[in-house]
Amino acid sequence: MKQLIECVPNISEGRDANKIKLVTDEVEKVEGVKLLDVDPGKSTNRTVITFVGEPEAVIEAAYRVIKKAAEVIDMSQHSGAHPRFGATDVCPLVPIANISMEETAEYAHRLGKRVGDELGIPVYFYENAAKEEKRRNLANNRSGEYEGLAKKIVDPKWRPDEGPAEFNATVKKTGATAISARDFLVAYNVNLNSTSTRRANAIAFDIREAGRILREGDPLTGKVVNDENGEPVRIPGKLKAVKGIGWYIKEYGIAQLSYNLTNISVTPVHIAFDETVKAAQERGMRVTGSELVGLVPLKALLDAADYYLKKQERSLGIDEKEKIKIAIKSLGLDDLAPFNPEEKIIEYLIRDKEANPLINLSLMEFANETASESMAPGGGSISAYVGTLGVSLGGMVANLSAHKRGWDDRWEEFSNYAVEAQAIKDRLLFLVDEDTNSFNQIMEAFGLPKESESEINARKEAIQEATRYATEIPYQVMETSYEALKLCQKMAEIGNPNSVTDAGVGALCARTAVLGAFMNVRINAAGLTNKEYAKEMLEKGQKLHDKAIQKEAEVMHFVNTKI
Repeated sequence: MKQLIECVPNISEGRDANKIKLVTDEVEKVEGVKLLDVDPGKSTNRTVITFVGEPEAVIEAAYRVIKKAAEVIDMSQHSGAHPRFGATDVCPLVPIANISMEETAEYAHRLGKRVGDELGIPVYFYENAAKEEKRRNLANNRSGEYEGLAKKIVDPKWRPDEGPAEFNATVKKTGATAISARDFLVAYNVNLNSTSTRRANAIAFDIREAGRILREGDPLTGKVVNDENGEPVRIPGKLKAVKGIGWYIKEYGIAQLSYNLTNISVTPVHIAFDETVKAAQERGMRVTGSELVGLVPLKALLDAADYYLKKQERSLGIDEKEKIKIAIKSLGLDDLAPFNPEEKIIEYLIRDKEANPLINLSLMEFANETASESMAPGGGSISAYVGTLGVSLGGMVANLSAHKRGWDDRWEEFSNYAVEAQAIKDRLLFLVDEDTNSFNQIMEAFGLPKESESEINARKEAIQEATRYATEIPYQVMETSYEALKLCQKMAEIGNPNSVTDAGVGALCARTAVLGAFMNVRINAAGLTNKEYAKEMLEKGQKLHDKAIQKEAEVMHFVNTKI
């Protein structure tokens, strides 16, 4: 399977669009890399660039970014609100698919060595690429920022991991670069109805894991309390895996909390937001919204939606798009600018736009495509889609029941059924296209060459493999649709009585899906040379077929007694 890593270099230029484009153009020159996001900030004078691809291509693109940034950015002339010490300030590599953190760290080391040797830029490795414990924390490596770099790189304790340990003419211009392998980090800003950096910082110290330094007497001006090793004693903040500072953003005219959420499994976005709301209220301020810098995993927004839906005691069994809308409004992600999920959610940016051609059609287009002279979509895909409609009706009844007046104490019960319905619906929608894909695989196998004996044998094997898959897919439609039928029966029996006929229609659709899919199981199994396997599939299919007929009769009897 293809390995994927993400790279998120932060360059110290957020105001000159031409310079930013010169840097990002380097990414797009590398084959096999996809530029996902470019997020400049004027006040921070910093741009977050995000791209993804296979490891070799990604580190090549990262090297080119660092090289071009060093050419167009002069750190001796730089100023901005964000801590920084280099033209490419940080360059983290993030494992996305089929690659370990250890492997990703090896790529970080390879990149750092090349940057140090070929570009003459000092490199510090941090987080999972760090070569000693004190360098794991980015803040330690970057302490003193660019202005303190001349002294830092000649300090034996802080010599760069790669590149020159002297503040020569090249380093004066480029500064240093921190390279890492790390988990997915969410850069997240929370907006305040204040212009005070000091007050924003006070909230950041309340929230971030590192907290604040303990002082004697006055918490701001008192003498620092040190431990037995002479290190400052810290009062921990509320949230783990959170780094944060406060700053004033001139372009928006507000103060913000700037967070790095280094592990959203420990502290999710919505918890960081809610705790900030509480801390701001305690200090006489109000949170007006928030801002995601760069990209965010889909799960982060879906989890946020579920969190706020639970607080409202509302059903969680709603469509993904609706959940994203709830997350955007709950977190105020559109406070400063429109939030476009297609541009901010990483899964949406890397998904295959050509995938799932059938379910992306309109109702009319789907009907027209089915009615055309093309053999696909055929009965298998239609069976899956009919099952989708059935379970969607079951989910509707669950949601109506969760919101029914007087049933408030049962909202969670029906929410669980609605969530189950959504999962069944999503599975059946996948099978709509997959049934057609399985048919196309058979056609492709029949189209293979058959001139030589080896080609004939390869063709026969391909036909059998495709036929086996084309038997398994409709059986999966049968299994999934039977689950839909059971859910519809449950909703008919315990759901909102005003919607009993909706549950009944859903059950009819689900039963039709089971029976229709079984026809495809039978016709495809007939073409299998492995007769033992074919017999097994037919026996399993017949049992589901018979159970579906029986269950439909039970549902219809119940519904008819209620009408």
